[in-house]
Formats: sequence, C-alpha cells, structure tokens
Amino acid sequence: MGTTSVHTIDDILRASAAWVWFPCDCEQEKTHLQLVRYPQRFGGGVRGSQVDSAADVATVLDHAIDRTRAWGESQLTFWTNASDRPDLEEELRRRGAEHVDTVTVFAVAIDELEIEVPDDATAEIVRTLEQVREVDSINVPVWEQSPLDDHGLQVELNEVTSALASGEGVRVLGRLDGEAVSTGGCTIVDGFARLWGAATLTRARGRGAYRAVLAERLRVSAELGATTALVKGRVATSAPILARVGFAIHGDERAYRLAVS
Repeated sequence: MGTTSVHTIDDILRASAAWVWFPCDCEQEKTHLQLVRYPQRFGGGVRGSQVDSAADVATVLDHAIDRTRAWGESQLTFWTNASDRPDLEEELRRRGAEHVDTVTVFAVAIDELEIEVPDDATAEIVRTLEQVREVDSINVPVWEQSPLDDHGLQVELNEVTSALASGEGVRVLGRLDGEAVSTGGCTIVDGFARLWGAATLTRARGRGAYRAVLAERLRVSAELGATTALVKGRVATSAPILARVGFAIHGDERAYRLAVS
C-alpha cells in the first residue's frame, strides 16, 4: 500500500465542484448556475449549485428564484462551493435563507486505505429486485422519501444492473447479522470513485455497517479503474468515520434553503 494517486488537489477540487446529481425524471436548467428540479419522491423543490456567471449576485439569485417559481416550486436549496463565481452565500443569508446542512469534501487514494470491518457486518453488490427492495427500505426512513412502487423498483434495478454491467458504478447493500441496515452507491468518473447515497438505519449506526459498505464500494471502484475516492460526508453522520479511516479533508459545502413565494 502507499502508491500516490495521479490526481492532484486541484483535480480533486474540480471534481468536487463538477459533481451534481440528476435524479431520474428531474428537470434541469443551466444559466448562471445549475438548477435541478427534484421529483416529488425526493421531496420536490429546486437545488442550485455550480455558479459560473459574469452577473452580480442579486441577478444570479433572482434568476434562480424566478426559475423555481416558473417550475411551480416553493423551495430553493442552494449548495455552496469554493469555485462559485460569484459567491452567493452572503446574499442568501441577507435574504433570510436558512443554513440547513453542511458536508465535508473528502478524498483519498484508494490504495492507501485499509478499513477494518466487524465480523457481523457484511456488504454485497446489489443485483436483484429483492436487494433493491431492501435498499429502498433503508432509504425511505433515512432520507424521508416516498417508497418505490413495483414499477419504480424495476426501474431502479435496471439502472443499478446497467451501471454495473457498463462499469460506470455500483450500488452496495450492508447487513448486520444478515439484516439489511445500510447502503451506498458509487459512480466512476475520470478515475474518481464518487461515493454517494450512504444511508444507515438509525438503530444500526455505530456498529460497522457503514464501514462494510464503504470498504466494498472502494474494492469494486478499484476493480473498475478508479484511483481516487471522492465523497461529501455529512458532518453529523459519516464525516467523522471518513476522517478516522484516512480520508483527507478538502473543504466543505453548505446548503441554504430559501422559501420562494
């Protein structure tokens, strides 16, 4: 172990800034900044990020608000990033936006990690409809989202198996003593393993299930050609674990929520 990643700190920061999730059935628009309208299954509303504009902060934020209204949504959530130009954070606070979440940006060369996993914690690649159903049973309470119906479960299975077959990524399911309690996914982009969607049932936290899911995602990512793991860990949950196992911190990103009337 100990081989240095080919990715530089600048590469890591650029990769973090470029990372946006587009849920299935979402709508999106990119003028001044990236805006994504989330389906109701994921709580609805609009997420903003990736500001890249010559306009002033008021113009950029007004555009985001107008777009949110045009979509018929009443909630705009904006995620800050160090690469934003201009930086909207102060203007958001001035307009009464609420700071609702913070994630720490972590990265590490995959071959530099050794993660200890308890004997009763296991992890497996999701390949079947029943596994997708178990993943959903974890995601629904953790992310406070609506459960998938039969069609949604099949669509999710198709996405998971297609990504695995193409080498684009993987979904992992973690168990404690055989019970499904944790999950997480990863996507391979330009040699980075983007680790996303980690969720562990509240009653099962602190017992190694998340570490098992993390270790399996890193193992598969290396097989798929990734050299650097990139993850945005929630300060209240996964961030302390990621720091303990050896991930390096590369700043943080903050979420602000603004009610749009």
